[in-house]
Amino acid sequence: MLSVATLASYLIGGLPFGYWFVRIAYGKDIRTMGSGNIGATNVHRTAGGKAGLIVLILDICKGLIAVWLADLTTHGNPWGLALAAAAVMLGHCYPIFLNFRGGKAVACFLGAFVYIAPLAILIVILLFIGVLLTTRYVSLASMIAALSFPVVMWFVVHPPYAILGASIFAALLIVFRHRANIARLRQGAEHVFSFKGGKAA
Repeated sequence: MLSVATLASYLIGGLPFGYWFVRIAYGKDIRTMGSGNIGATNVHRTAGGKAGLIVLILDICKGLIAVWLADLTTHGNPWGLALAAAAVMLGHCYPIFLNFRGGKAVACFLGAFVYIAPLAILIVILLFIGVLLTTRYVSLASMIAALSFPVVMWFVVHPPYAILGASIFAALLIVFRHRANIARLRQGAEHVFSFKGGKAA
């Protein structure tokens, strides 16, 4: 059942809600707007705050549902939960439904690990908010929160090694997917977050 749960998690992660929502609501391809990313941040920036919030919730739900299903089908096996968390994030980053061009998996990460370790996620969400309010860079806040998560997990939850490994993988994947943002941060050209968001033209 581990392989079935892992495959299902990848396919759930690959559901491109950002792409579908902007296509249905605005008749546009989110991949040609802003950064070209299908995730909630780019939807927020280019299509507005409400659109970004809807996509954020849907992407969080992907992670939550994938790990919940893995929990049911593997009877709480830590490896089942760990592989599901990793797979749903990979599905979001590299969706088979969009020729493997996806998002950065932050929302899926939140959904997957809020099921596994809600207290640890709450702590890093507070850290994310603090960095965002201080710097106004979603990318920087996301990376700092992600990199802090395995440490928080270790001290707060003391998880099985499979779960800890999945949290480390998640952190590294999120940083890897933000490599273009890292370059823009170094150049002083990174997008500054606005709560209002943009508007699809």
